[in-house]
Amino acid sequence: MEYEEPLLYEQAFSITVNREGAPLFYYFDYDERSYSINMDFQHFHQFYEVFILFDDKASHIIEGDYFALQKYDIVLLRPALLHKTEYPVGIPRKRLIINFSIPEHIPGLDRSISSVLSIFDAKTPIYRFTGEVRGRLFALLNEIFTLGKRRSPQMDVIMHSKFMEFLWTISTNRKANVYRPQQINDSISHKIYAITSYIHANYSQPFSLEQISDKFYISAYYLSHQFKSVTGFTLVNYIQMTRIRNAQQLLLYTDMKIKDITERCGFTSFSQFNRVFNKFCGTSPSEFRKEGRVGRLPFVVPPED
Repeated sequence: MEYEEPLLYEQAFSITVNREGAPLFYYFDYDERSYSINMDFQHFHQFYEVFILFDDKASHIIEGDYFALQKYDIVLLRPALLHKTEYPVGIPRKRLIINFSIPEHIPGLDRSISSVLSIFDAKTPIYRFTGEVRGRLFALLNEIFTLGKRRSPQMDVIMHSKFMEFLWTISTNRKANVYRPQQINDSISHKIYAITSYIHANYSQPFSLEQISDKFYISAYYLSHQFKSVTGFTLVNYIQMTRIRNAQQLLLYTDMKIKDITERCGFTSFSQFNRVFNKFCGTSPSEFRKEGRVGRLPFVVPPED
């Protein structure tokens, strides 16, 4: 039997438990978004993110892969995963975004927490449930919403418990997930997103327009024109932006030497890396690391070459 009670929602309502950067924090953001504020390029966070669509039709781009969404789909994004949401033209779409961080190393609970969080590592980290499972997930989210309305320090413990049960319910019912990626109706868009996925999976390798066009059986001229039409970027800029985003992750979250990051991210020399990084970020790699920027990092889209 389908669960009929809708998810509770109030526009511009939010629930916060501790601050971002704390070992344990939550930020529940209930709001709506429209086509006009679609992000230019994929971004990443140092925390986990759960995205739940409350309306029909939207999409997520994850590491260059395109995923169509429908009402109540649950998107799970692990830290440092490149992604962006795209909303269609028309009325704003309601959604819930949950940003959170929990300690993964708690004596006696390490394996349990690791097992629950493994749902974020799925090849397709999108979950679509029906019937009893969806009902249980809705009930937990509605309890969290109600607790957030009361707001008292004691409620934070219960809210944390309810959210962990929410993740556990997804984990123990992952075989009931009925989400299946849909092929894009527009064949050229489907091919372009196959190319963006290829770029994200192989960004450390050398690329050329001719090499990619040969691999995907499309003329270089047609690829160049259609790539810009579908993604909004030239192929060269898209490759550079993908490399820079991955370089940002390594600068922020590892102690890897900048020389090694240069090679890991597909740049032929440090001078080239430094020049391209400055073009997109307005600062040098060393200054970027020193300042330790987090969250939605500054990313300036350059003028066309």
